[in-house]
Amino acid sequence: MRDMKMTRTTLISTALLLYMGVILLACTLSSEPAPTIIPRATDTPPPTIGYQTLAPNQLPTAAVTVAARVDARLINLINQVEQDRLFLHISTLQNFSTRHVNSPFNQPNFGIGAAYNYIRGQFESIRQASQGTFVVANDHVFPIEWGGVISEGRNIVGVIPGTETGAGIVLIGAHYDSVSIAFEDGNAYAPGANDNGSGVAAMIEMARIMSQRQHRATVMFVAFSAEEIGRLGSIEFVNNYLINNNIRIDAMLNLDIIGSSTGPDGSINDREIRLFSAGDDTLSDPSNSSSRQLARALQLIGRRHAPDMAILMQPSADREGRYSDHMSFSDVGYPAVRFIEINEDSSRQHNDRDTLEDVQALYLTRSTQTVLACASALADGIRPPANVQLRDDGDGLRTLVWERRDEAVGYLVALRGVGRMEYNEIFEVSEPFVRWDGFVPSRFSGVAVAAIDSDGLMGPFSFEYQILN
Repeated sequence: MRDMKMTRTTLISTALLLYMGVILLACTLSSEPAPTIIPRATDTPPPTIGYQTLAPNQLPTAAVTVAARVDARLINLINQVEQDRLFLHISTLQNFSTRHVNSPFNQPNFGIGAAYNYIRGQFESIRQASQGTFVVANDHVFPIEWGGVISEGRNIVGVIPGTETGAGIVLIGAHYDSVSIAFEDGNAYAPGANDNGSGVAAMIEMARIMSQRQHRATVMFVAFSAEEIGRLGSIEFVNNYLINNNIRIDAMLNLDIIGSSTGPDGSINDREIRLFSAGDDTLSDPSNSSSRQLARALQLIGRRHAPDMAILMQPSADREGRYSDHMSFSDVGYPAVRFIEINEDSSRQHNDRDTLEDVQALYLTRSTQTVLACASALADGIRPPANVQLRDDGDGLRTLVWERRDEAVGYLVALRGVGRMEYNEIFEVSEPFVRWDGFVPSRFSGVAVAAIDSDGLMGPFSFEYQILN
């Protein structure tokens, strides 16, 4: 489809129709003083910068070796992440004592209703400051029955309509409910600072920063309720909101427990974050699922544009026996991933120990910046090259070719070795093709291509092309 720009009036009108209207409420940021933030010392070395690449004599003639780089737009963007705002959000959510789905909805300073009002108020403040760029949609409301209590759940939705037709939707989500060790008790103390005040805080901060301008792709921000009782909120959102309204999601980034660098043994790692994604056991190569392809792309985007924190791909949808909202998306075929801290301490989850003192400013800031860089590349980068093909030229040579993107100054070619989960060989070319004797199934199982703009920003990858005999 031919790309075309939409006027701001058309965009807002489209958003109103697509997302069921806007509730016009005006709220402001809390005037409470932000907590003092003390950076923590760490012995963790920075992650290795750059890519694992082929030796120069193994590269295609037209290729160049890739170096990690952060373009000026992303530097400016990630530097806008404010630690005080992140901690203010978490502190406020913690101070509601619980966000259990069975807690009161009608009290101003206690329970899930207070948390809902706060998050909704933050979205309204962002809308007001954005001068029309950010839209707050009608809540997605759904029934809940848990522990003999009947109530309503509310997912809170904000949208930045995209400027480019067909550029798709990037969704950033985080659940805002919490539970205690008394799983059905709506009044038990369940501060939920890290699980998942940290994810909600990062999502709100990302919405504030990204709302300052429009993006090629539409960006949605969703605060999910009822995750802790079987991800009911995200399941309802996917089935009765997205699917019923024929809304396609191109990438779902789930933020759940991203605030602590300290493990249960006291060890500190503030330079790495885990990334979970679902494989597909129905495929000959389970790692060729759409969610795993998204995870591979995010890992490379992170290396190139947010090198202060390494993204470590994990070989499963989530930790064994655990779950989060991204699975509601990948279960029905949407590409979806979960970001979660590297040193998870389960002894501080679902009890009264999950407080602000276990959230570290440096780690939470880096986590937020890393996801922000990834989301921005997906939303702002040139759309992925289409019609990737591998042509046999004879004599062991093959030509990888794809459609030219007019705005691209180069292309990143990523190769996945046989039996590998991640892309392990990367090079750049300036033209929309490359001829090489290295495209052989004994070495590589898949290849994907991303476009690079004049500022060095890489966009989302194409679907992975399978290298066969």
